[in-house]
Amino acid sequence: MNIKIKLDDKIDLTLVKIPSGTFIMGSDEGYNWEKPPKKKKIAHHFYISKYPITQAQYQLIMGDNPSHFQGDDNLPVDSISWDLAIKFCHKLSRKIGKKFRLPTEAEWEYSARANTTTEYFFGNDEEKLDRYGWYCDNSEGKTHPVGQKKPNPWGLYDMLGNVWEWCQDDWEADFSQYPADGNILINPNSSEKSLRGACFYSHTYHCRCSFRSHYYPYACYYSFGLRVVCAK
Repeated sequence: MNIKIKLDDKIDLTLVKIPSGTFIMGSDEGYNWEKPPKKKKIAHHFYISKYPITQAQYQLIMGDNPSHFQGDDNLPVDSISWDLAIKFCHKLSRKIGKKFRLPTEAEWEYSARANTTTEYFFGNDEEKLDRYGWYCDNSEGKTHPVGQKKPNPWGLYDMLGNVWEWCQDDWEADFSQYPADGNILINPNSSEKSLRGACFYSHTYHCRCSFRSHYYPYACYYSFGLRVVCAK
């Protein structure tokens, strides 16, 4: 079930309902920071944005557009730090009257997998990625307007490639430390935040559902964007 929220007369935000459930997070086929795969429980349903946040949506809420790639309002906003992503969520929450935040890593991977267990939500054949995401072999070195590729089984677009998406969690390379309940991981010893989904210059291997990355919360690279969650 989708919910469409009007941000103004021309711009809206579509949210997709993600059901509660369990899934296996991580992969034995990946890097050490994707291992060991473990069962996680998402206890409550939540809503996640159907697309990465676009430049039009960001401009409306924040009053500016920091993106490196411009020229189309439906391009995903880029050059977004984790700090700016948090500010966007706070301002969006005040405007709409509902609580928006970044997804946890568990929520992100659960949403991306959409009840699948393969390396990609479309299977294990990396050659099919061209149908679902913008990555190094088809992006021409730039971002592309959201929603042009095929969605995952739960109707989410651009989950793999286009822009990296910040998550709420502190970075933790020891994957076994992630909470079994899918909640945010808080690591007081970490100075970095987690990223998911890869981007337009990523290779196919890095666009797998379980692949993880991290960076400092103040970093504003042109491959960094965001997607938002509304808890209920």
